[in-house]
Amino acid sequence: MAPTMIWPMTTSASAKPFAALAAQHLPPDAAARWTSLLRPCVRLTAAAKDGVAAPVVATLGGSPLLPAEMEWPEWPGYGPLSFIASVDCGALPRAGVTASFPDSGTLLFFYFDGRVDDTEAFVFVDDPETWAGARVLYIPADTPVSPVLVPSELEPYKRVELTASVRSSAPDPWHPQSEQALATEGIRPELPHLQPAPVKAFINALYKGGSQIGHQIGGHADPVQGPVEYEVARAVIGSRRTGMGDDRMKAEAQRWVLLAQFDTDGDADMMWGDCGALYWLIRPEDLAARRFEAAMFTWQCC
Repeated sequence: MAPTMIWPMTTSASAKPFAALAAQHLPPDAAARWTSLLRPCVRLTAAAKDGVAAPVVATLGGSPLLPAEMEWPEWPGYGPLSFIASVDCGALPRAGVTASFPDSGTLLFFYFDGRVDDTEAFVFVDDPETWAGARVLYIPADTPVSPVLVPSELEPYKRVELTASVRSSAPDPWHPQSEQALATEGIRPELPHLQPAPVKAFINALYKGGSQIGHQIGGHADPVQGPVEYEVARAVIGSRRTGMGDDRMKAEAQRWVLLAQFDTDGDADMMWGDCGALYWLIRPEDLAARRFEAAMFTWQCC
């Protein structure tokens, strides 16, 4: 079982559509179990829209501010990582993040995106030899920082300023917590063709509504191709043959929570595969201890 996380109450209007779908399609007990899994999150969108500027809490692209003694992150033997995003932890609305999320300091996200080697090398979560191709840096608030030059091998992404709003997030239907909430006695929830009609109708309604993956801090990941928690769990366990129905996989998947996801973004000239997204996940105990070097990275695309 995953360590206990203390989340703010999910009471925003954005939770109502999820609750309405559950009430429409599921038996009352299953609807209650599933809606109890809703978590608040922080959604990040462009700060400047229609000539109106909102408070800036994060940025995509550009160049980061780093301490003088810190070198630009690189993947040894391959080259420097591209700078993806900067998040001002102290500027995020606390109603959207877990209690153990930093209330000050800056998170910086870097990823080896293939710009240096014309996409000859890829970062894959199930290949530990590539894990150095993605990093998260945490810069405490009292650390002196200054602008740094982007390595000459890299073309920086366009800088886009982002603002924040608190939203509700739901677990993917195939996430182990969803499976437990929707389970019918005697039926393995990971086998879609065996699910009862109300559960099938509910899952179809969730997918039919659709959603832009978007940029997000905390809450439930919004995957492109199934739960990212399972991808991380399989990598940690170290067996590519371990299936989603394996008890070890389910237990390990529930030990990871979303730290951040960054979507394809035309304004920043960011394209992850075929309109995909980047995901960083972390264990709650590492989040509380500020061990961001322990975060795991994966990516998905259509």
